[in-house]
Amino acid sequence: MLTRAAMERVVAAALEEDAPWGDLTSEYLIPENATARAELVARESGVFSGGEVFETAFRLTDPAIEVDLRVEDGAWFEPGDVLAVVTGPARGVLTAERIGLNFVQRMSGIATLTGRYVAEVIHTGCRIADTRKTTPGLRAFERKAVRDGGGRNHRASLSDAVMAKDNHLAVIARQGASITQALEAAKDRLPHTTHIEVEVDRLDQIEAVLAAGIDTIMLDNFSLEDLRTGVARVAGRAIVEASGGVSLESVRAIAETGVDVISVGALTHSARALDLGLDVRIDAAG
Repeated sequence: MLTRAAMERVVAAALEEDAPWGDLTSEYLIPENATARAELVARESGVFSGGEVFETAFRLTDPAIEVDLRVEDGAWFEPGDVLAVVTGPARGVLTAERIGLNFVQRMSGIATLTGRYVAEVIHTGCRIADTRKTTPGLRAFERKAVRDGGGRNHRASLSDAVMAKDNHLAVIARQGASITQALEAAKDRLPHTTHIEVEVDRLDQIEAVLAAGIDTIMLDNFSLEDLRTGVARVAGRAIVEASGGVSLESVRAIAETGVDVISVGALTHSARALDLGLDVRIDAAG
């Protein structure tokens, strides 16, 4: 969840990073009483995300600036569409311009990429989910962008759920315990509300994991044939998640194997910023 407090904290830090001692260019070249009107214009099609973040950048810079958002987060837009209109003191508009754009371009890029993945699998009912491969400090922003694109969020942090991956299973094996015993022991100590997921990379690991009564099993880097076999073996006893090597070209075929969830790190770590521009007109000082 992207709270207002978290949003303002991160945006304020970004503004301070960009203008730690003020915006010298605007302060020395733009008259103090000049006003500006700026339009956020789409240069390409996509899914909008980060409207409130965009507005926050201008509001924190100068409360006199007004931002009129013309589209809602999650809405598709086309080239040439005006997504927001910014009016107010010109100095503040120019100072906040880059930070506002950085956030909305990044978030809209993630939402757009997510929307393309979702469109590829919508006929299957399979969910597209993000991962923890997010920009440090910006996870809540990027996870919101994934939701705006129609995707789902995986666990938000290491504190949210148990997720035993290959390295965890390797440690268990070296200690001489079986996977089933280790998972059952963990379940006995965990609150009953805690979700447990286990990653496997071979078909022969599935039964030992399911025997512990886990909630989700991740089939990592499985071939399409092995994914179909894995889904059949799980037979509804757990949520089946596929992960590893997922691309726009492969996601449809993966979804059609019958998995419930496909987690895609590329949604956040490989999304490019969308091409949005802020067309600014400075009105002469009165």
